[in-house]
Amino acid sequence: MSEKTKKEVVEKKETVEEAETKVEIDTNLNISEDVIGIIAGLAASEVEGIAGMTLGFVDGINQILGSNKKYSKGVKIELDGKKVTIDLYVNVKYGVRIPDIAWAAQNSVKSAVENMTGLDVVAVNINVQGITFDKKEDIKSNSNE
Repeated sequence: MSEKTKKEVVEKKETVEEAETKVEIDTNLNISEDVIGIIAGLAASEVEGIAGMTLGFVDGINQILGSNKKYSKGVKIELDGKKVTIDLYVNVKYGVRIPDIAWAAQNSVKSAVENMTGLDVVAVNINVQGITFDKKEDIKSNSNE
C-alpha cells in the first residue's frame, strides 16, 4: 500500500471514530407526573372487569374547583428519580375475581408506563374502592321475580 493510501485510510478511520463518539447525546428529559398518571389511568381502564377509576377526597375537591384530571383520576404517582410507584383506586364489576383483575391491571399499567416513558415501575398498588353492579342484570332479575 502506498504512503498516500495509508494516510487516507487512517484519516477515514479517525472521522468514523469521531462520528461514533458524537452519536452519544446526553438528553435531559423530564416527564410530568400528570402524564404518567394519564398513561396509567388509560392502561388500567382498558382491563376487562374494571368499571372505572374513583376519585379520592382531594381529587374530588380539585374537580369541583375546576382542575380537570379526567384521565388520571384515581391515580396517585410517587416519583423518585427514574423510579415510580403507582397507586390505583378502582371500582370493579360485580362477579369478577378481584385478584385476577388486580394482576391484569398491574401488568398492563407497568408495561405501558415502562414502554412509553422509560421509567422503572417499582410497584403498582391496586386499591379496590367499590363494586359496580350492571343495571341491565338488575332489571332482568327483578322482572323474573
